[in-house]
Parts: sequence; C-alpha cells; structure tokens
Amino acid sequence: MQNMLVISALGEDRPGIVDALSGIIANAGCSILDSRMTVLGGEFAVIQLVSGKWNQLAKLESLLGNAGSDLDLEIFWKRTSAPRSSGDLLPYAVDVVAMDHPGIVHQLAHFFSERRINIRDLQTSRYPAAHTGTPMFAVHMTLDVPASTQISVLREEFLDFCDQLNLDSMFEPVKG
Repeated sequence: MQNMLVISALGEDRPGIVDALSGIIANAGCSILDSRMTVLGGEFAVIQLVSGKWNQLAKLESLLGNAGSDLDLEIFWKRTSAPRSSGDLLPYAVDVVAMDHPGIVHQLAHFFSERRINIRDLQTSRYPAAHTGTPMFAVHMTLDVPASTQISVLREEFLDFCDQLNLDSMFEPVKG
C-alpha cells in the first residue's frame, strides 16, 4: 500500500516558493507524484500529491508545520489513499469557449452533476478576444463518464445545452 499526502499552499507570489516547497518534500525523502501550481491574482497556489514511506510522510508533516510561518504561506495537508480503479469509467475531455459572463462553470458543473458524471479536472482562463478585446472565458474539463452511459446521447444533450447558452464546445474522448 502506497502512503500518500495531499498538500495545498497559498500565499503572496514571489520567486523561490516552488524551490522551498520541493526542497522540504525532498529533504523528507518523499516524492511528488502529481501537482498543480499557478498564480491567481497576486497569490501563488499549489496542490500536490506526495508519496513516501509512513515515517517519511510523518517527517514531512512535521516539517510542513513550521514551513507555513517560515515561508509566509497557508499550508494544509491530509493523508490520502490511492485513487480507485477507473475500469468502469471513460475519460472524456470538454472544452468550452464563450463571451465571459457569471455562472458558466456552475452551469457546466450542474449539467454533469445531474447525470452523475464526475469532473476529474477543471481549468479556466479569461482572455480578450483577438480583434475586439471582448472578454472571453475558456473552460477545459476532464470527465469520468460511466461506461454504461450512451455517449452519443450524452454528446447530443451536451451540445444542445451549449447551443442554448451560446457556448462553443467540444466533447471528445481523452487520447493517450
């Protein structure tokens, strides 16, 4: 059984945060399995999945307790287990682009939630349209679609839903 820890940290962005956090993890003898790091506004945000032997994770937890104040970060962590097998789930990618307006993420999340489809990963961005400067909003999602779902029906329902909301969209299987 693999021992794992999820770590999240948030604090004012500045050079050296990734170096410091990854150094603490390495010094504890642990490995980063998966991570997402970004700057949102003026804040640096990270979430990581770390693995190690039980005693290495205990050492890391101890080091993280002091690191928050030393690095001026809010750091949280939680023990976790390996993800469940996804043998009965099919990975699908969804991309949506629209003129920015409130509620896009909620409307998409509600559509899939009503159909008992899990959103595994979600990324959004806002940018100005090329020639007009109109605020645009882009969403990329990875879904876990139950294998029992009739994909053609789901795709048609989703595209109709997007047409009603004036959202440009793609719905396709994850490749690779």
